[in-house]
Amino acid sequence: MRDSADSGDYGVTRRVRKRGKFYDDQPAYVKRDRHRPRLQAEDALDATDSLPEGDRWSTWDQSMPTERGPKPHPKWLVTELAAVDYELGVLKTGKEADVFLVRRGVPGTDRSCLLAAKRYRDATHRQFHRDAGYLEGRRVRETRVNRAVANRSDFGRQAIAGQWANAEFNALVQLYNARVPVPYPVQILGTELLLEFIGDADGTGAPRLAETRPQPAELASLWSQLVEAMATLAGAGLAHGDLSPYNLLVHHGRLVMIDLPQVVDVISHPNGRDFLDRDARNVATWFAKAGHPDADPEALARLLTEEARLTLACGSARADVQHHPHHDLRPAALWRSGSVLCPLAAHDQLSLHTGGP
Repeated sequence: MRDSADSGDYGVTRRVRKRGKFYDDQPAYVKRDRHRPRLQAEDALDATDSLPEGDRWSTWDQSMPTERGPKPHPKWLVTELAAVDYELGVLKTGKEADVFLVRRGVPGTDRSCLLAAKRYRDATHRQFHRDAGYLEGRRVRETRVNRAVANRSDFGRQAIAGQWANAEFNALVQLYNARVPVPYPVQILGTELLLEFIGDADGTGAPRLAETRPQPAELASLWSQLVEAMATLAGAGLAHGDLSPYNLLVHHGRLVMIDLPQVVDVISHPNGRDFLDRDARNVATWFAKAGHPDADPEALARLLTEEARLTLACGSARADVQHHPHHDLRPAALWRSGSVLCPLAAHDQLSLHTGGP
């Protein structure tokens, strides 16, 4: 083989010896060992060993105790380590995650339960990019993580995905303990949340509020449930952040709030009140269009603002708001004392109105 002429060689071509496949100083055993078949790691197939494609052994034991739902665990929840997670299909696709239907059951028994597996997409495949406003006020102890999140580096985007999953799980635990109607948070593993499935035993999911056409009596009941849930949420200093008729489920007359990764701390977030106002406007407008006479976006927003700011003990003071029984937003008004919501006497109930006396 001849090399082409090089200007530094003054037109003289040189013959170069062809290099062999391996370097001469490479140990002989490396050359021989290169094509030997390799065994897989001992635990490479532990999650799916002997199971059909798509199924896996229960991941319950892979989550730390702090990564599992609050105790006592519901009786319907399967926690046996011999259980298998059978993936049954896709329930919903979203901007930042997909939700799958999973049946966790113990083979050979009738012990099983349906779960919703919410799996956050990696940073490359997410469709929700307007997350900066929701991330305000969220900080971790490691400054390098905060810098990576702010700069949207590869590591920062992965950290954001973890923040979404952890924020939703922690919010669900807090709200479930406060008796807000949310799915029971079963466990979190990485960027996967396993939640209580809201639907029927045959796997039919509950419809979204936007997909329903409730009669006046049911509409009034749903409105009462919603206002009480939003007031409890605001009383804990939180706003859903993206509440709409599309992330409220209706199951046999019961309203359930879902999709809480963007939950906002209205105290630490600089635009916390704006999130409260937007949530109130989104849902109250739908109820008003559906024909409910008490659905008033401005009145609901004011109620949530009051709930987020109440700090007095039960019975120590009365709300400085004129009482108008016909404009009460909640069937039983609540007064917040620390983290406890206390019922008010009829003459102390909070009520807001938009018209004259």
